Amino acid sequence: MRKWADYCISAVRYSDAPRHIIRAKVHEDKGDTIGEAEEWTRLEIVKKIENGRTFVTIFKTENGKWRKGEDVHVIEIRGKKYIRTDKNEIEEDNLGSLPEF
Repeated sequence: MRKWADYCISAVRYSDAPRHIIRAKVHEDKGDTIGEAEEWTRLEIVKKIENGRTFVTIFKTENGKWRKGEDVHVIEIRGKKYIRTDKNEIEEDNLGSLPEF
């Protein structure tokens, strides 16, 4: 199997307002397998992306296999960095329909 990205995000915890990622469940994409989840902070994810690492969202299917979601990006709006799966210039983090924990 071809790697989807360097890392995959399977779940996220947001703050209330403004909506920012507090922690996310991140897995290393090993090509043939997806590694065990580790909890990373928002800052850890931003730094990895800024250092050239790639991220995608992933979802567990009914048969227990992982399915690729969307690419994850850091966008800057008015000098602040946000983690998003889209390019909308909304001042909050948004990883689509990932489950929250």
